Amino acid sequence: MTHGYTTGTGQVPEPAGPYGTGRTGDAHGVPETPLAVPRPRTTAPVPDPGAPAAPAKPGRDRYLDLLRSLALVRVIVYHLFGWAWLTVLFPSMGVMFALAGSLMARSLKRPAGSVIRSRVRRLLPPMWAFAVVVLAMMFANGWNPAKDDGSWGLIGLFNYIVPIGAPPYPWELGSPSGLLDDAWAVQAAGPLWYLRAYLWFVIASPLLLWAFRRAPWPTLLAPLGLTAVVGTGLVTIPGETGNAVTDFAVYGSCWVLGFAHQDGMLQRIPRYVSVSCASLVMAFGLWWASNHLGPDGWDLNDIPLAQATWSFGFVVILLQYSPSWRELPGRLAQWDKLVTLSNNRAVTIYLWHNMLIMATVPIIDLLYRLPFLQSERGADAVTSTYTLWMFALIWPLIGLTVLAVGWVEDLAAKRRPRLWPNGAKRSAGKGPGRRAARRG
Repeated sequence: MTHGYTTGTGQVPEPAGPYGTGRTGDAHGVPETPLAVPRPRTTAPVPDPGAPAAPAKPGRDRYLDLLRSLALVRVIVYHLFGWAWLTVLFPSMGVMFALAGSLMARSLKRPAGSVIRSRVRRLLPPMWAFAVVVLAMMFANGWNPAKDDGSWGLIGLFNYIVPIGAPPYPWELGSPSGLLDDAWAVQAAGPLWYLRAYLWFVIASPLLLWAFRRAPWPTLLAPLGLTAVVGTGLVTIPGETGNAVTDFAVYGSCWVLGFAHQDGMLQRIPRYVSVSCASLVMAFGLWWASNHLGPDGWDLNDIPLAQATWSFGFVVILLQYSPSWRELPGRLAQWDKLVTLSNNRAVTIYLWHNMLIMATVPIIDLLYRLPFLQSERGADAVTSTYTLWMFALIWPLIGLTVLAVGWVEDLAAKRRPRLWPNGAKRSAGKGPGRRAARRG
């Protein structure tokens, strides 16, 4: 479903999403240990070899972290190049909602009210930082929400504070010849639909988890049935209410699959059974898509029932083969720091990436002013590789944004702010000079 958003050369923003584990410590979930302090020598008791071993503390599942990082990268690449087939190759939205559902189910071992408050607290401050910049730019360019939508436009601004609905924004602002495209506000506000869906999933999770543990299969499959009703035109709900209901239906089964993964339900089903059934569901999704292609062909974002069924089957297979890594194995280990960084700054990367894609355009346009590119051949060379230049430039811009505003995620999680939380061990504190400073 498009929600009317377009980005760069692609279509339909989709997210990646905001998550928190509620744990303190480094990026691997291992609490930081204080510096050693000399203590009086004591005689330790001899351990009883027959005593049960203490349970290991839960840590980060690096397989799930890797999936989240891949989903973020896929979203950015999709919005840059607009390749519809990427929605089939890797349905990022379904993966992200499933991972969030799994974390939510684990957190709900605590009182539901405190869990919801924690999730909302982690979500809102990064959104506020983003909204301050975007709204300031909109107002500076002459946007008046009261003029466009009356008092409802002003009331709608509340959704930039708490995303319970669709925030207002102008469809055109500025001019086509300006620094940014005249549709930049649409691009900027586009990612906020995911925050709305995530917020409602979080609020509904205690009830969904209660229903899942009493009637797992009906709860798991009900969103697919709802998608068949509201996502196919059988029942039409107008406006943003219809968009919100459709989003909830399309990705509801993926969210509940996260519950099933966390509770071990998927592992109790023989792998050949779950994979075979998932493949049949995915085949149905492709069949449905082939008969309901949208304006962008095989872009599943335009085909709700195909998106729901394909994502559902895809996520079942990913979670069924979940190896629960504590460390990335083999050659994947070289990506450990980037995986850690992207997970620690997932909200920031998701919120800002559309704006950053647009920001690459005026920067790349400066190339046309270089003396050796003034010729027709030089200008054609830049034009023909324009999207590749955007792809190369977006990553350093994301890095700068992480440095500039990413630390807001730490404040939201009640952690000490960090500029570049990639899990690298700090050298400070390991040498004798540091220990002496502490003693002094």
